[in-house]
Amino acid sequence: MPVGSRGRANAILLVAGIVLAPVKPTPPAGRAAPDFSRTDLERREIRLEAYRGKVVLLNFWATWCEPCIAEVPRFAEWQRKYAGRLQIVGVSMDDEAAPVRTAYRRYGLNYPVVMGDEKLAELYGGVLGLPMTFLIDGNGRIRFEHEGAIDLAVIEREIRELLPRS
Repeated sequence: MPVGSRGRANAILLVAGIVLAPVKPTPPAGRAAPDFSRTDLERREIRLEAYRGKVVLLNFWATWCEPCIAEVPRFAEWQRKYAGRLQIVGVSMDDEAAPVRTAYRRYGLNYPVVMGDEKLAELYGGVLGLPMTFLIDGNGRIRFEHEGAIDLAVIEREIRELLPRS
């Protein structure tokens, strides 16, 4: 069962190694990233398709997830550093928007964050643990995916590999 639909309790069970549902494979690298449209915390319409031509870092996260919170300041840094070529999109799997808005301000996030749910997670193969990050190339294809905490230098190296040469 995806994290977010039942909140923190399921995440703790997943960490403990208890299987709540059959494990579903994540989308294979190279397949088209499923398009979606959601309203972000600023009430703007966010459509994944609109970022075609840019590298997209799509990050499923939650405010109660420590590894997730450790990543978001770096994502904000990359949003500035690679402006115009990279678009970060956060998908919060929190049950309510209030803590997400607080985290958005606290960590100075400068990229859109939408509220996720089981339906959106299923589009991406079922998000069974957080954080879950997909790197999507300018043609809209998933090129890299990472579940759980990972060395951010690896993700940045992958971003640079996907960025169009200027």
